[in-house]
Formats: sequence, structure tokens, C-alpha cells
Amino acid sequence: MNKTDQFTAIVLAADRAAGDPVAAKTGMACKAFAPIYGTPMIIRVLDALEASNMVKTIIICGPPKSAIPGCPELERRIASGRVIWLPNLDSPSRSADSGLMHIDQNAPVLLTTADHALLTPSIVRYFLGESQKADSDATVGVVKYEDVAAAFPGVKRTVIRLRDGGVCGCNLYAFLNPRGRGLVSFWQRAEDLRKHPGKLIAQTFGLTPVFLYLFGLLTLDRGLKAVLAKTGIKVQPVFLPFPQAGVDVDKVEDMLLVESVLAGAVTLAQKKTDSPDQFP
Repeated sequence: MNKTDQFTAIVLAADRAAGDPVAAKTGMACKAFAPIYGTPMIIRVLDALEASNMVKTIIICGPPKSAIPGCPELERRIASGRVIWLPNLDSPSRSADSGLMHIDQNAPVLLTTADHALLTPSIVRYFLGESQKADSDATVGVVKYEDVAAAFPGVKRTVIRLRDGGVCGCNLYAFLNPRGRGLVSFWQRAEDLRKHPGKLIAQTFGLTPVFLYLFGLLTLDRGLKAVLAKTGIKVQPVFLPFPQAGVDVDKVEDMLLVESVLAGAVTLAQKKTDSPDQFP
């Protein structure tokens, strides 16, 4: 890939509020530093971005500067210039907007979060590759809820239930042109309602979509067309064939799930190495 085609990544890395349960459980200064199968979450995310070969610059927003010594590896990367640190603001959307102000207006941008502990280079490559093909101002990564439920039975995730099937967000957004960045302003209005899909649709899309949603008639396409009508921003979904992309670490239970997934992946890799003939 040509360097000029690569993305600049913004990683939101600050806690939403004091007393985060994952930070408290692990004794870390912030959730992003929580060790997941031996590696801080934020380092897992940074490694996935770098290894994708589709990201040329990484900016992290937060955690507070005073907390950074709590993750020596992150401190080293910031000191070397490998990662650019910016202070977080009082909400994720405002932090994202701050990060965008430090990036050339015409540069494509990937936005993700530091608690995306199962992020892999393959997920990043797939999402950004499909985003580049989209005739769109911005894209949002989603997975089918049925895929997440099948991969992780009994695990609770936030689901937007639509006529064409439930979807889960993946904390992956691409802004492909200056107009696409306006989605962050739209996000600021919706931010506090992300766990309440009905209210979110009512206050950001208008009455017709909310009635359709409540009666199970809203489709993903119609919802995104409502965004276009409201904002002038064309947004397309990128359906990811990776159910783990729909899992982030909001709770201690999520952390335990992610650790079990990673432990299983390591065990499978070891079996392949030990018995190559059984795994062609």
C-alpha cells in the first residue's frame, strides 16, 4: 500500500468515569492498562494497528499524562514518537474531535478504542480495505448479533434490533473525507444514549425511524439514510466476518471472556505447531 493511502488512527484511551471496574479489579490507573493475558489492552490495540500495515500514524487521546508511567511500554512508545499522545477531554466524542484537529483534513482516519482487546491486524485490514471500496463519506464496523451469539453463547452485548437482523457495534469507524468527519459532531449529540437504542434513534433521527424501530420495521439501510438526511453525511456499514470484533471490555466479565478467547487461540496455535499433519 502506498504511504499516502494509509490511515491515521485515533485511539480513545481514557476511562469514561472514575472508578472503572476493570481498572479497579486489576489495580491499574486506568482500564486501558489492564493486563489481558499478560499484555496491557492498549498495547494489544496498538500492535494490531501497526501490524495491519494500513496505519501510518497513531494518536491516542488519554489517559491523563500523570497515569502514563503506569504502562512503561506505552511510555516508551510515546517518548520515541512511535505513538502521539493527546490529553483526553470530557467525553469520547470531544476527545475524538480533538484528535481530528491534529490531522490533515484530507487524510483518511480510523477511530477505535483502547478496550478493543481482541482487535487483530486481520480485522483492521478487512475493515479499512472495505472502507476504501465504499462509495461513502464514512463507514462503521458492525457484526451480526447472531454471529456474536453463536461464537460466545450467553454473553450479553448491546444490540440494535432491526428488521433485517440485530447488529452489534465494533468500535471501528472510518472517516474517508472531510465531510465524513462531521459524524463526530453527530455523535456528540447521541453519545449519552448509546446504551438506549430507542432513545438514540428518537432524538437523532426523528419520529418516523423511532416508530419503525419500536415496531421492528427499521432496516439498517433506512437508518443510515436517515443519518444522510439529517447530516448530509453518507455512512455505510462494513459487516465484519469476525464475531470477536463485537466484543470490547466494559466489565470484568468482558475481561474474563477476552482472556479465555486469547488462551484458546494460544492453545490452538500450539496444537497446530505440535501436530502439523493434523492441521493442513
